Amino acid sequence: MGSQRMGGVLQIIGWVLAAIVLTLASYVAWTQVTSRDLPVPAKPDGAIRIATHNVHYIVMRRMTEGPWSVKGWEARKEALDRALKEVDADIIAFQEMESFNFGDGSANLARDYLLEQNPEYEAGANGDWNTFPITQPIFFRRDRFEMLDQGWFFFSDTPDVIYSRTFNGSWPAFASWVKLRELETGKDLRVVNVHFEYRSMSNRVKSADLVIERMRPALDAGERVLLVGDLNVLRYFKTWRMLAGEGWEFLPVVGSTFHRNQGLHLFGAIDHIGLAGLMRAVGNPHVLRRSYDGVWPSDHYPVSADIVLD
Repeated sequence: MGSQRMGGVLQIIGWVLAAIVLTLASYVAWTQVTSRDLPVPAKPDGAIRIATHNVHYIVMRRMTEGPWSVKGWEARKEALDRALKEVDADIIAFQEMESFNFGDGSANLARDYLLEQNPEYEAGANGDWNTFPITQPIFFRRDRFEMLDQGWFFFSDTPDVIYSRTFNGSWPAFASWVKLRELETGKDLRVVNVHFEYRSMSNRVKSADLVIERMRPALDAGERVLLVGDLNVLRYFKTWRMLAGEGWEFLPVVGSTFHRNQGLHLFGAIDHIGLAGLMRAVGNPHVLRRSYDGVWPSDHYPVSADIVLD
């Protein structure tokens, strides 16, 4: 009887494992199907195209190997520029736009290269690295917007201390923001650019709490507040639900936005665009899933959406 019972238990375990494998295989297949490379849609008249793109750190001391190296940057910088031009955003928030030099944070290879290649953009959320973290600049078209204000806060117990480590002592992570005015209409728009930590859920939850706390006065005042960036969570996960519960309407980004520099789609979107205040989306968000001459711009895809300020 004991051996029969054991055999039954093992059979049930086998069925459960098979179901899990089939579910995971179906999910991976679904992400592959929904993560097709579709052309960037035409921008509707009068709309503002907002985008977010995690563009991958560069380690200045690593000269010769890997995607984080200077050589890796040189190999992919043209692809990144081509992606920026193809997305054709009016405002684009970047994450991981940092060139680590261990003690001297003044270099930013990606920022400087893209601004040189695209002089129509100005970099907001930007300044002297000693007083303003430059890892998350927000580019905007200088012929369409002027910057009224900018700022930052770290996801930390000391959020106003620059380069503070996160709540559990992990690497610094923060939010950058700009307040822009559309020149033609005089309408204002605040853009908040975040990059939540990927490993620690407690860090992400506390980071979301801090974003809510810092943006609450703007939301209560009826400001238009765009929340964009790499949330490192899927739709409907706890951090996403917390922010959605405070008034941000997250646009339905379908398919993968992170691909491990290989075009590999294992799960859904972790890069998001959220709207709060008097604005609305026109059409659906777009994910540019493309390499250029076989070179990926980054391990994340740029995500864009067209909005109208009401």
